[in-house]
Formats: sequence, C-alpha cells, structure tokens
Amino acid sequence: MAVAHNDKKAKSVVGAPAQRTQGSRKGKKAWRKNVDLDEVEQGLEEVREEERQFGSALHRKKDEDLFVVDTAGDDTVRKRLPKLSTRSLTAAKILAQRSAVPAVHSRSTPSSSTKQKLTRAEKERLLRIGKKDRKGPLNTLVDHTSQGEGSALLEVSHAAKQGTYDVWGAPSTSSAPPKADFAPASTNALLPPSRAPNLSHTRSQISAPAVPAPHAGASYNPPAEAHTQLLLQAHSIETEREEKRLKEEAFKARVLAARNHGVGSGVGMDLDDLDASKDVEIEEGETLVKKLPPRKTKQQRRRALRAKLDARALAEKAARKRLSAQVDSARRFAKLTAQEQAAAALRAAQRKEARLARLRAGLGGVRLGKHVVPRGEVDVQLGEELSESLRGLRVEGSLWRDRFVSMQQRALVEPRAQIQPSKGRKMKVYEKHDFKRFDAQP
Repeated sequence: MAVAHNDKKAKSVVGAPAQRTQGSRKGKKAWRKNVDLDEVEQGLEEVREEERQFGSALHRKKDEDLFVVDTAGDDTVRKRLPKLSTRSLTAAKILAQRSAVPAVHSRSTPSSSTKQKLTRAEKERLLRIGKKDRKGPLNTLVDHTSQGEGSALLEVSHAAKQGTYDVWGAPSTSSAPPKADFAPASTNALLPPSRAPNLSHTRSQISAPAVPAPHAGASYNPPAEAHTQLLLQAHSIETEREEKRLKEEAFKARVLAARNHGVGSGVGMDLDDLDASKDVEIEEGETLVKKLPPRKTKQQRRRALRAKLDARALAEKAARKRLSAQVDSARRFAKLTAQEQAAAALRAAQRKEARLARLRAGLGGVRLGKHVVPRGEVDVQLGEELSESLRGLRVEGSLWRDRFVSMQQRALVEPRAQIQPSKGRKMKVYEKHDFKRFDAQP
C-alpha cells in the first residue's frame, strides 16, 4: 500500500524556504534546516507591519494612544451611502500607504541661510590675488601693477586692525589674564578629579646654612685649644682618606696577582697527576669484585622494624613534650615578643631620627647616583704658619669651591666628578735598520 508524502521543499508563508516533513532531526544542522518557523515569521511580519503603520508595535503603546471615547458619532456613515460614496484611484491608495518610520538621510543638506556671504573686503582681496583690476577711488579702475606706489592705495595692516597701543598713555589697570581660545572643558568626565601627590623634596628637610660659620681654630690668631681641635679634625679626615686609598691599592694588587696566577698556571693536568695515575693502573684481565651484603633473616627484619617503631614513638613523645612546654610558656613568649617589637620600634625611631639629623646637617658624604656629595675641605694652618696679624695674613681655601660644595650639600646642585682632560695620542717615530747607522764607517 503506497503512502503519500508531502513535498519536503515547501515554502513558508513569508517566502522563506523550509522542509517541515522530515521525521528525524539529528544534530543542530538538521534541526535548523527542518524546523517549522512559520508562526515565528508570521508574528515578526505582523510586528513590522504595525511599525510601518503606527510607528511602533501596538503592545508598546499606551491605552490612551489606542482607544478614544467617541462622543460625536460616526462621521463616515454618510460617506458610505451610495449617494455620497467616492471611489479613490489605485495610485492614490498606494501613495496613502506611507510608513510611519522616518526615512534615513545620507547627509544633511545645508540651508541657504547658513551659507557664508562674501564681504566686499574679501572680494577685493581675492581679486587682487587673481591679478584682476579692481575699483579704486571715484569708481576708477586700479591696476594691480600700480599697487604700493601711493600710501592711499595700501590697506590697513593686520596689526593696526587688531588695536592701537598708546605709548604715552596710562598703563592698563586690568590684571586679568587674556582668555585662551581653547575648547570648553568636558562636563561628562567619568573619572573623578585627581589630585597631585604631596611629595616633599629632600632640600625642604635640610636646614644647613648657605654660608656656615667658620671654626674658631681657623682664625689668624686662634686659641690654642680650638686650633688643636681643628688640627685633629683635619688629621682624622686625611687619615680616613689615606686608609681608603691604601685599601683600594691592596684590592687592585690582589686582582692583578690572581690574574697573573691564573695565566701562569694554565688549564689542564699537572705532570704529578699523570705519574700518580700510572701507578694505579689495573692489570689487563683483572676484574674488580664488589662484595654484596648478606640477606637478612626474618628475625633481623623484625628486630629492625621494632627498633624503627621505638625510635618513632620516642620522637613523637619528645615532640608532645616540647609542645606542652611551649603551651605552658606561651604567655612568657608573648611578653618577650611584645618587648622585642617595642625595642625594634624604638631602634627604628632612633635610626630615623639620626637619619633626619644627618639630613638636616646636609648631604655631605652621601652617595647620590654614581657620585658622592663632598664633605668639604678643612682649611687649617700649622702653628708656624700662623701670622698673628692681619698684615701678614694669607688667603686659605677658595670661596668658589666652598659655595659650590655648599650648594651640593643643600641639594641645589647634583654631585658631579671633575673630568680631567685626556692625554692625546702621541706619534711614535721608528727608524728603519738601513738608516740607523748611517754615520758608521763601512
């Protein structure tokens, strides 16, 4: 018995192809191809038709826009009568079916009111650029080649159009700055207004004077105690400088010695090692036999396991004992920890205060980058060099050096090292062997 089947390639109501008469829908691809979407497509088409007629879907409109209360009666009853009925043309019906959705414009057409009008001055300027004749005084034509011969034919300069300035007049009292022709600030900023960080500079913490007061021992007729104290201070500075120099020289000497030792010894085996290796050579045919440990018996294994378990039990007992002792002494540990934290905080505060005290005195001796801020030289005279009078006083030190070092110590100038001029390459002269003994007798 034959069974009639419908055509699988039937079209939907709205024109989209569909295959609805297939039993199995295995997989996503077959489901999309064979599912029936007529109802969904019909509903979407009805929504589009409502948007074309009323501007939006009817379910989105309010009741006031959809329903009205008729109090005047039906005005179209008389028009439906055969006597007064009028039949509209098909073209009029087509034109009446206008969509409520606004049309899409590709670009806005500029109106005639916004068109910029050409002024007379601009028109004359364009004519002058184009080398065309223009009208002058009394409607006369002025040739472009004759422009500039008379002052009356020249236009006012741009500076004169901007305004005049009276040299002999009173100065302006308005102190308001000129307004910049910038774009207005955006009021739709999403980020909150940021504030610059308040960072203190190092120079704000330095209270060292620009010109420090000289030591009492630097006077032309100093007291004996002050002069001795200044001499000891200068001696300590020179001693520290000499120790640093000797340490650097010793380090360089050790580096050179290690380098020379590495070059002299070379890389490889010594002859003594080769001789020793010859003595321990194994004779040909002799084999080394490794002695294996004997197999343990069951009693030995049980004894070893028992000893291992006893050691583990003793270790656990000792751990429990230590834990109980720690629990008992927890209060004492807490007290010791609090004391250590207080001592650490006190030491940190002392270090900070010492650092601030050194910083208030200046940056002398502190490394900043690659260089160290100089401490400054101590100008002192020996006992036999003292003049004891202003007449025989000698100048000590340099004001320029002191001022520059003071600026470096107060963080006004970065520290720099003096760069000495490098020696140029000298030309070496060589004498050939033929001309070395030109004065010797043959």
